Amino acid sequence: MDSPILPATTSLPLPILYQSSDLVAINKPHGLLVHRSPMASDVREFAVQRLRDQLEQRVYPVHRLDRKTGGVLLFSLNESMNSAMQMLFAEGRVHKTYVAIVRGYTPDAMTIDYPLRKDDGPDSNVVQEAITFLKTLQRTEIPFAFGKHATSRYSLVELNPVTGRMHQLRKHMAHILHPIIGDRPHGCNKQNKLFKEHFEMNTMLLHAQRIEFDHPATSERIVIRAPWQSEFERMMGMLFWGNVNSIIS
Repeated sequence: MDSPILPATTSLPLPILYQSSDLVAINKPHGLLVHRSPMASDVREFAVQRLRDQLEQRVYPVHRLDRKTGGVLLFSLNESMNSAMQMLFAEGRVHKTYVAIVRGYTPDAMTIDYPLRKDDGPDSNVVQEAITFLKTLQRTEIPFAFGKHATSRYSLVELNPVTGRMHQLRKHMAHILHPIIGDRPHGCNKQNKLFKEHFEMNTMLLHAQRIEFDHPATSERIVIRAPWQSEFERMMGMLFWGNVNSIIS
């Protein structure tokens, strides 16, 4: 059943990254829910609602991003394309690349193969296969004492989820003891407090940087990239100082 139409918001237009007759991608801001959720009943704005009002037509989210994750979010503009894109995602034929800032020095590269339990729905607590490829892009050490350490260390990592489990990247990074900065509840509360106090930073440093797939109708290879959100870019500048764009494909 269609959700009721809400009045158009006064928010700034969502940044359009890609648009065709049957697909559109936005650069979702951190903090914006994709659609209604019983876990956030007080929220009145959603990406689906805002994009629908902006384009003046119905839109279908073909995947989801966590509320606190920014970056590429893809929508279909009709039911047939929505079904085709859902099939691509289900068959693992959509390649997604994320970038995150995490605690500590991560390995140069590794495969995280760690099954995860479902968080919600009728199959809650069912264990599912979950695999993520990690590549370290850059490391940094800053002169902030943390616990018994005189300095604090962080890594900028590229993450490619093979599977698409809820909160997969957040849970996998916590599992290998390199939680994403700003993540709650899977992250490190002490690190999150440090970033809030020293940098006035209160978001999660996870960015959906790129999505790639073959268009279901034309077979054209579609590659959509999202520029950094302002807060993510600010933190990269403070922590890594260099031109990280030159090392991120």
